Amino acid sequence: MPKIGNIILPEFPLLLAPMEDVSDPPFRRLCKLHGADMMYSEFISSEGLIRDAIKSRMKLDIFDYEKPIGIQIFGGDEEAMAMSAKIVETVQPDLVDINFGCPVKKVVCKGAGAGVLKDVDLMVRLTKAVIKSTHLPVTVKTRLGWDENSINIDEVAERLQDIGVQALTIHARTRAQMYKGHSDWSHIARVKNNPRISMPIFGNGDIDSPEKALEYKNKYGIDGIMIGRAAIGYPWIFNEIKHYFATGEYLPQPNIKDRVIAAKNHLIWSMEWKGERLGIVEMRRHYTNYFKGIPNFKEHRLKLVTLDEANALFDAFDEIVSVYENK
Repeated sequence: MPKIGNIILPEFPLLLAPMEDVSDPPFRRLCKLHGADMMYSEFISSEGLIRDAIKSRMKLDIFDYEKPIGIQIFGGDEEAMAMSAKIVETVQPDLVDINFGCPVKKVVCKGAGAGVLKDVDLMVRLTKAVIKSTHLPVTVKTRLGWDENSINIDEVAERLQDIGVQALTIHARTRAQMYKGHSDWSHIARVKNNPRISMPIFGNGDIDSPEKALEYKNKYGIDGIMIGRAAIGYPWIFNEIKHYFATGEYLPQPNIKDRVIAAKNHLIWSMEWKGERLGIVEMRRHYTNYFKGIPNFKEHRLKLVTLDEANALFDAFDEIVSVYENK
């Protein structure tokens, strides 16, 4: 079973990826309910934490029922990363994760996220600064390299393990690919099969079905899988994968009532955590995913993304169930 510090995970854990504007406490709560074994916060700017930025501080909110949970930080300055790790430690997560994989331009331009893939020495210095400043286990999430001509994940894995990183999650794309094109897990398998590597290696990228999860588990030999975009609006994927692993059979697809319950809970928990107005507005981006593939849903979706009051939204959910339940 994979072990990170004192965290003992299941034999083949399913991890929820840290996703900006998605992996907040309400969403994580849903994914935990539906089988996620370990989760991470949205990524948090080290500079934002030090400046006491409200949005960055809110992202530190974690709850006992989420454990084990990691808080992910990013930045390009050693001192800021060290200071932010100390701040993170105060809320007592199970680990600190460092993001060296975010491909977004505004992050990369600051010499953070995937921008660090161009300078492995800097990556090592930033990671060392975090490890020295905290008693928590430190893990890293990164990509294969900057582009296909500079894939350096083998060197990165060895050097990070050598300084004390306790697990590595690899998104099987380069920064140049962003989220497009083919993810190449053969590079992850090579890292995992390196006799020098003893820390857990988790794979990430394009896992969107139970059969693909099993295929990649068997083919690439990784210690676990991190799931990101496939869980948005579909938290059931974690238990579906686990059931398929155990039985070779599929769980029944969530019906309309299941989808409404999930979306409604997500809304309720969002309002509790963010306040009613912000909770309602920020949930709007999720409804398309919760009701993806439902025929003739446009009118209902329009209501969900325009109604401004909680009770009206709850009525809209009830209406969806009554219209579709017997179809």
